[in-house]
Amino acid sequence: MTKIPEKDHHIIEQAIYLPMLLTILNRDLKIIENSPFKLKKPYLEWIEETMKSIQKELSSIKRYMKQHQIKVEKLKSDETFTMYLFLYKGYEEHHNYFNPRLRNRSEELLRYYLFQKGAN
Repeated sequence: MTKIPEKDHHIIEQAIYLPMLLTILNRDLKIIENSPFKLKKPYLEWIEETMKSIQKELSSIKRYMKQHQIKVEKLKSDETFTMYLFLYKGYEEHHNYFNPRLRNRSEELLRYYLFQKGAN
């Protein structure tokens, strides 16, 4: 049983997913820069603005985690699972994440940041 409250667990998961989104968007940015698109600039700006929004939120999450003695570390990964170590106020917990779930959740969050968040 976890000792981590749901709110803080959500924060920890954001600390896992948001860097993944930045990696994905960085790759996509490079692909678009090297693509034969006729008008690249709007796409590049869209991705850059999305990245700024994610970076701002990630900065806030990191600040919260530091203030509340929370750390997360990726321990190992194989073709099926990725294991993370959560350090929460002196307690250690190991959590396995199913890789397809990580991918699907990353895709959901990417949609949110690209579409809904930008509309707000």
